[in-house]
Amino acid sequence: MTHPVSAQPRTEPDDGPDPRRWKALTVCLVAGFMTLLDVSIVNVALPSIEKGLGASPSDLQWVVSGYALTFGLVLVPSGRLGDATGRRRMFVAGVVVFGVASLLCGLATTSSLLVAARLLQGIGGGLLNPQVSGLIQALFHGRERAKAFGLLGATIGISTAVGPIAGGVILSLLGADAGWRWIFVVNLPVAVAAVVLALRWIPAHVHAEDESSEPARGGDRAPTPARRRTDLDPVGVALLGAGVLALLLPLVESGRGGGSATVPGWVAAVGAGLLGVFVLWEHRYAARGRTPLVDLGLFSLPGYASGAVVATVYFSGFTGIFFVLTVYLQQALGYSPLLAGLAVTPFAGGSAVMSAVGGRLVTRFGRSLVTAGLVVVVVGLVATDLVLSSVEGPATGWYAAVPLLVAGLGSGMVISPNITLTLSEVPVRRAGTAGGVLQTGQRIGTAAGIALVGTVFFAHLRDQPGDAAAVSLRVATGLVVLALLASLADVWLRRRHRAEAAA
Repeated sequence: MTHPVSAQPRTEPDDGPDPRRWKALTVCLVAGFMTLLDVSIVNVALPSIEKGLGASPSDLQWVVSGYALTFGLVLVPSGRLGDATGRRRMFVAGVVVFGVASLLCGLATTSSLLVAARLLQGIGGGLLNPQVSGLIQALFHGRERAKAFGLLGATIGISTAVGPIAGGVILSLLGADAGWRWIFVVNLPVAVAAVVLALRWIPAHVHAEDESSEPARGGDRAPTPARRRTDLDPVGVALLGAGVLALLLPLVESGRGGGSATVPGWVAAVGAGLLGVFVLWEHRYAARGRTPLVDLGLFSLPGYASGAVVATVYFSGFTGIFFVLTVYLQQALGYSPLLAGLAVTPFAGGSAVMSAVGGRLVTRFGRSLVTAGLVVVVVGLVATDLVLSSVEGPATGWYAAVPLLVAGLGSGMVISPNITLTLSEVPVRRAGTAGGVLQTGQRIGTAAGIALVGTVFFAHLRDQPGDAAAVSLRVATGLVVLALLASLADVWLRRRHRAEAAA
């Protein structure tokens, strides 16, 4: 979950701010923390899941990437539903779906059932997360709103950092057989408490301050909630979901190997075609005066397209690092789940710390800060690659700690500042949609990156186990380099635009 730039302060309503707003925020942050923790906590449990359920490599990839995929695909439409039907209602629905899916994950008896439950769990996370930023926009104003978004950003960083350690602790205490199940089941009491407290503290009728509160360009009023109720663009949702799924299927299923049936490559071509149809549909849908799933006009705003590309490509690269290292350290080097979680913590911890610093520096250095951060990430990953290629045995994790910390510090200079810069030129009335589209790209990038990096990793793990982590890490580094090139292009275009404006 990424936090969009807060809307401009406005005059307080006559009846003053809601006295329950900070309690409501607490419930929102706890639920958001729970869903984001499940992005990283499951990585250390993958070897245990493989043994317990006889899961194939592609099953393990779907456990991670499937969650990110469904999470991302429902973000924008669920944000629309929150606008139309009320934030609290959608928030509670998302928590309930997430809680039920967590129980199903814990009770799964086959890898197929676990993957299906993870897909459902991702839907629950995607339902509730857009409501968090919407509730912050509706309940807080001025400096309080900035503080609330700051707490949301801290929650994002902490959940990423503690996920691998929390998973390792649970597995160490309960053992491999039961521990991986409790990684999911532990969400249940949190979900129950979140539902009870949400019904008590979150106001029943809350709509985000977005398109309905400001006039559109040209003096026209933006669509009202009643209008958006009929503008959920179900065809767009179906085309986007089917296209992305078709693109990922051949890649992930290639990880099965061993003679198992795989999805033919032409399915990816069908996926690309469906995404082309999706773009045409969105253009036509908007031309008819409707509200499309993805506002393609956003990509004509200064810095938005390049920032979205940087976010999507970067997330496809760095998220695969956790997936690969936690599996490699356990399967190839014999690390316990807790030690594997501790070994990747320097990256997450460095990212969480530098995110707070980067948020204060972005207004001074702009896109150059993001570009510098990407360079630092590449340097850290190259150094990590050298460690994995030259050091053998249990000491690998110790030697890799400093390079991973460097890469994490660079990552903290990328994610939050890039969000700020990408959304800086977006009008307030379109901020909710712009943030949702940006976050959707990040989740799809996560799913695609894990599919690609994971496929390379498992292919080498079968044939050249000693090189599996280093080779797959090079693929992840290559994706980060692509994000760096996109950021450099944006820096060049901005400087050229300023030079033309000054001429």
